[in-house]
Amino acid sequence: MDTKDQPKRAHAPLFSRSPRRAPRRTLRVLLAAGAAAFTLTAGLATPLNPAPQEAKAADGGKKVLTVALAQSVDSLSPFLAQRLVSTSIHRMMYEYLTNYDPKDNHAVPGFATEWKPSADKLTWTYTIRSDSKWSDGKQATAADAAFTFNKIMTDEGAATANGSFVSNFKKVTAPSATKLVIELKKPQATMAALDVPIVPEHIWKNVKDFSKFNNDKTFPIVGNGPFVLTDYKVDQYVKLKANKDFWRGAPKFDEVVFKTYKDQDAAVAALRKGEVSFVAGSPALTPAQAASLKSEQNIKVNEGPGRRFFALATNPGAQTKDHKKFGNGNKALLDQKVRQALFLSIDRKTIVDKVFQGHAVEGEGYIPPRFGDYFWKPSGSQALGYDPDKAGKLLDEAGYKMKGSERVGKDGKPLNLRILCHATDPNDKAIGKYLKEWWGKLGIGLKVDCLDDVSVPWYAGEYDLAFDGWSVNPDPDFVLGIHTCAALPAKAKESAQTDNFICDKTYDDLYKKQLAEYDPAKRADIVKQMESWLYDSGYMNVIAYPNAVEAYRTDQIKSIRTMPTAAGNIYGQDGYWSWWSAVPADGKSDSKGGGGGGSGSTGVIIGIVAAVVVLGGGGLFLARRRRTSADDRE
Repeated sequence: MDTKDQPKRAHAPLFSRSPRRAPRRTLRVLLAAGAAAFTLTAGLATPLNPAPQEAKAADGGKKVLTVALAQSVDSLSPFLAQRLVSTSIHRMMYEYLTNYDPKDNHAVPGFATEWKPSADKLTWTYTIRSDSKWSDGKQATAADAAFTFNKIMTDEGAATANGSFVSNFKKVTAPSATKLVIELKKPQATMAALDVPIVPEHIWKNVKDFSKFNNDKTFPIVGNGPFVLTDYKVDQYVKLKANKDFWRGAPKFDEVVFKTYKDQDAAVAALRKGEVSFVAGSPALTPAQAASLKSEQNIKVNEGPGRRFFALATNPGAQTKDHKKFGNGNKALLDQKVRQALFLSIDRKTIVDKVFQGHAVEGEGYIPPRFGDYFWKPSGSQALGYDPDKAGKLLDEAGYKMKGSERVGKDGKPLNLRILCHATDPNDKAIGKYLKEWWGKLGIGLKVDCLDDVSVPWYAGEYDLAFDGWSVNPDPDFVLGIHTCAALPAKAKESAQTDNFICDKTYDDLYKKQLAEYDPAKRADIVKQMESWLYDSGYMNVIAYPNAVEAYRTDQIKSIRTMPTAAGNIYGQDGYWSWWSAVPADGKSDSKGGGGGGSGSTGVIIGIVAAVVVLGGGGLFLARRRRTSADDRE
């Protein structure tokens, strides 16, 4: 189960997934585009104007940055959205209490200028900035933050996307316009990492049903972030204009437009023609696409260690919070030996070499190596490396013996499995073929179900395994939380924060322990214990950590900030730094292939970076409709 990348998630979801989720979280976005009105040049690519030079729209010479995506928006409501595209857009529209420094991920002021706990760490006081206004001119105050958190605490619909952040909240008040007070039931180490968009009370207090309101009927949408969302067409585009009154300073581009393309090749072709400024991929460019773009004039490829993982998730038996079973997952997967046998028969190196073609690192623990404080890897004796012989022995021990060319259980039925695959994700399809071959040699049948929308069978528990993934945020709490019992759905087949219905007391106890631990080193150790448990359980098999691979036109974008600044991603950041920092190009074309727009102090690291840079920090992200494509949540 885009990240917030499962259908990939982002806060997440691969299936951000997003979510950080595909998930990835997991744990994607239907953004697409009308054409000429949103182009970046004085005239888009045509036979008479084959190489547009400036990021300039036809209407009044505005500087417009257009982002091509092969993804879709799940919701424009910050209470419902879980895909990486959607949560990335919300970071542009609304302020959070805190933000993350693009250099090293430490917490920096956002809607709050400072925050401090009481001596017992059960009461946190935030000073809310006085220089933030809603885009309709009204002052943004602590009352808006209190309204947002209280609504999530008391309304099940409003808690859909971000309920885990407030589950430990006892009371939230706003004694004054610049003072927010949050009282906790128990100490909570994530109080500087509450990734919840703050909404204007005077707008949202009129919403009747938060579970159905998608925030997509009245434009412009009132917000206080660096951009204001002005228009949206399902499966076409999302359009945002610069907020000239943003407290941190106005963006350099007048508009940012996210355009949806039916497939990634079409998005890459649009970049070549100059119809768009930037291509993010779904969630990354393929090796072939990146290689072909490197030699293109006025185009630069950015690649750095990614913040997401690509995984295989098993269905341990779908259940509700009150432990009512539903779905039709194969009961063979209830056996840990069977789950481990499947993972022992996956050759991660081949997948990294053949599918990702070196643009990824072999998977190990749940959190990518980019987040060094929380990165974990199994010990030699614990590692489930590629070992088909050992896998066969485990299957024998579990009661699934070979009979002819098939594995047959004690009931005499062959062991046949199904795996959910995103039809839009070439990686899912390619890896599915390998799994069919490898598991076939063990006598296991595999049906690869590639669907445009995997969310229906996923939430219904009608699957055996699924390609999953999440984008990871600087704090790991959210993505760890999606495997707790509290994340299970209240009713069968309903969307929930759970990734794949895991519910275990040992894991839950560790989760609560890390949440209450303020000592960074001790908390990191607990998180690694959770990763070790997930690994041994066989519920989550992290196959790879894909690199972030994306491209942009240097004749439209002069410079743009990556996160981390030294070598990171542009799209899907833990913040709005890339789009807020982007500087329009002066329109001069480069004479050499590969482009040459200057980068300066906020410029990106260009080129293909194969090695993963281990950085400090840690984190993760989310889950829900993102299962419809191969992206993760934030």
